[in-house]
Amino acid sequence: MGFETISIGSLFAITAVLVVIAIEAGYWAGHAVHRHRENEKESAVSTIVSANMALLAFVLAFTFAIVSNLYEARKTLVREDANAIRTAFLRADFLPEPDRGKAAELFAEYVDLRVRMAQGPSPERVRQGLVRSERIHRQLWEMAIAHARTGTNPPIPNLYIPALNEMIRVYALRVDIALETRLPRNIWLVQYTLLVLAMAGFGYQMANAGSRRSWATPCLALSFAVVIALIASLDRPMSGYFTAPQQPMADLQAEMAAVMESRQRRQDEPGLE
Repeated sequence: MGFETISIGSLFAITAVLVVIAIEAGYWAGHAVHRHRENEKESAVSTIVSANMALLAFVLAFTFAIVSNLYEARKTLVREDANAIRTAFLRADFLPEPDRGKAAELFAEYVDLRVRMAQGPSPERVRQGLVRSERIHRQLWEMAIAHARTGTNPPIPNLYIPALNEMIRVYALRVDIALETRLPRNIWLVQYTLLVLAMAGFGYQMANAGSRRSWATPCLALSFAVVIALIASLDRPMSGYFTAPQQPMADLQAEMAAVMESRQRRQDEPGLE
């Protein structure tokens, strides 16, 4: 079973239980060692545990910075995607009819797909949306190339095709960042290894100091579980917990609907054409 298949809720529970077990194991190990080595200084153990905690804090901060940057990148790409689609949609006016109308309908469907894919994302919905999006790319591209080859409409190869190419480029970048770019498994492995070692050391220190088990232990376990779950949620946009705001795409959807409605009115009333 891959790490990606573990749900956020399960990851939270596993982390909390793992922390409690590590502390308990360290506590029992500390008791066992303390019975045979009563002269072990508490200050030395405390220094080692503090160093482990500092390393864990560093790795958690480093990991959070990575996933936070990915989240910001996804937000930025939504704006870039909306701007690229808007530019290509407007420049599609250079196409002659009836392809101009067909292109407008394809752009409208394309934006609708982008909005729906972000609303409660599910693997099947996203897969279907990606397949249809790429078909729309091919249809728009073939239409543009067919007119560019005639050489009778210079704005198409000079303006429309570059805009269409940019739209497809941003789409590919969004797919890569949102669906394929993830924290390497080695980072997760290091993170959990340090977590277990630090918590075991913490339990060992408690036993070495002659302290009894504390009811604060579950609070510590839940705190680390929350941080790990937060990192995993930011790393997985498909989880639905942290999706990039889609307002730029929703605004574009409304804008395109208004433009197409205006065009339809002009067609229905020849006097306005």
